[in-house]
Amino acid sequence: MTDLNEYECEMLDTLLAAFGVPDSLTRIQLMELFDGDEAVAFAMVQALAREELVAEKGKPGHYELPEQLILKPKGEKFLKQGGFTKRHQAEQQQPTQVGGTLAKLQQQNMRLQNEKLAHQSQLSDLQKTINALQTRQYILFVLIIIALIAGYWLAKTF
Repeated sequence: MTDLNEYECEMLDTLLAAFGVPDSLTRIQLMELFDGDEAVAFAMVQALAREELVAEKGKPGHYELPEQLILKPKGEKFLKQGGFTKRHQAEQQQPTQVGGTLAKLQQQNMRLQNEKLAHQSQLSDLQKTINALQTRQYILFVLIIIALIAGYWLAKTF
């Protein structure tokens, strides 16, 4: 459940509340609820199905909305108890587990250190490229000056 933010929890609760008297929603009704955004609708339906709060009927494919979504009694009871929003708020108030958080922070620290090293390496490579280009620029500048002096000298002799 921790993978959902507060907004997503509210959206799921709204979707659960949208079930009418026959306790079902059609694909068309789902698309209307999500303003035609099938990706978001699909993600929300999958979240409800993962929690076993709804049943899908007439599903045409793996990544498409079902023809009909049926609210299970468990879903109705869950919504009456406060739904996803209440569960999210309860999770936010629970103290975080130090061990799990420490491990996550250590992993994140290692990932960030690796990224830092990669960026430093890239920065070093870019600095070498800049130095090489500056050297070329100085060489070209010297060659232009030599060419101007030679041109001047040749023009004076002839």
